[in-house]
Amino acid sequence: MSHSIFDSVPQAPPDPILSISAAFRADASPRKVNLGVGAYRTDAGAPYVLPIVRKFEKHFANDPSTTHEYLPQDGFTKFNRLSARLILGADSPALNEGRVVTVQALSGTGALRIGFAFIANFIGQRVVYVPNPTWSNHRNVVPQAGLPATRSYRYFDANTRGVDVEGLLQDLSCADEGSIVVFHGCAHNPTGADPSKDEWRRIVQVVASKKLVPFFDNAYQGFASGNLNTDAWSTRLFVQSGMDMFVAQSYAKNMGMYGERVGALNVVLRSPKAVDAVRSQLKQLIRAMYSNPPLHGARIAAAIMADEDAFRQWEMELEKMSARIRTMRTRLRDALIKNGAPGNWDHIVNQIGMFSFTGLTSQQVAFMRDKYHIYMTSNGRVSMAGLTEGTVEYVADAMKDAVLSVVKQD
Repeated sequence: MSHSIFDSVPQAPPDPILSISAAFRADASPRKVNLGVGAYRTDAGAPYVLPIVRKFEKHFANDPSTTHEYLPQDGFTKFNRLSARLILGADSPALNEGRVVTVQALSGTGALRIGFAFIANFIGQRVVYVPNPTWSNHRNVVPQAGLPATRSYRYFDANTRGVDVEGLLQDLSCADEGSIVVFHGCAHNPTGADPSKDEWRRIVQVVASKKLVPFFDNAYQGFASGNLNTDAWSTRLFVQSGMDMFVAQSYAKNMGMYGERVGALNVVLRSPKAVDAVRSQLKQLIRAMYSNPPLHGARIAAAIMADEDAFRQWEMELEKMSARIRTMRTRLRDALIKNGAPGNWDHIVNQIGMFSFTGLTSQQVAFMRDKYHIYMTSNGRVSMAGLTEGTVEYVADAMKDAVLSVVKQD
């Protein structure tokens, strides 16, 4: 048999997050628990479709005027306008002065990919700094977009289980002028540890003094605290400083439309002078990459954001979902205290958003998977939405056993 041109293609390593779900599905144990997937689940462990999303799905399905025509390269205009307003605020000087370019993207990952490709093509081979740790896909997207491999800045303090602000500021102070810095707008993934407002103010001062370019990844607006404006505070602080910056948005978590890939990229400029040029080049990048974005999810998101009553229903859903996650944090912390698990577990309730960085080692994680059929990422990150009233004590007991049985090696 002749050789194929594909014979030399190496096997790619499995995705550290997606492979967890595959292993979970293959596990036949009735006690198995999936704490790896970053998707909201009900207390019954089922996927949740927001009622307001379902309402507009039915509306558009029954509307005879609904069509499936192509969108422009930069997406659904109404969605773009409302997305920019949602993250930047209706009173944003940047919006009111016409200094923002917004394009629809394939959720948050697509927004990052377009943004970094734009940087590579038109701003240059800038260094991109990401927090340590960060969402693992950041390290994939940056080089795939044509930029050098990412560098890290200190973010998480393993002792306090909070933000290492002094280390962060020191690393950014040493960064090359003009470097790109990725920030998580809220609910940092994977740690759940966010800077305070005063700490954000210190960060913006260093970024401005070093002429760094912020790139905000907002995957959880409204999903962290339950309030859309609260979760946009850090992004708006940087926009108010008047610097050039990028802002990625996702509606996967906060509208539960994971599979619809609804997102946006906002480019905030110091002046409106280059707005038309920036938009034209973003459209060219999109044309070459996937031509134009999908309509269905963007149409639903725009309808929700445009209608006052629908918007309020959405806000109530966000409050409900974030409250369940906070309840699970408290339940898990209390169960660990009750069963006498060694250590202080207050960081579980002090962190915010979908994830908690538990402090479990990779060996302890493997122990829980093998003995208790509990799945999470090897760094000990737990998706709090994967916990339920029926599993939280089981997970807490497994964590206690892992801490007592496995000598720390990480």
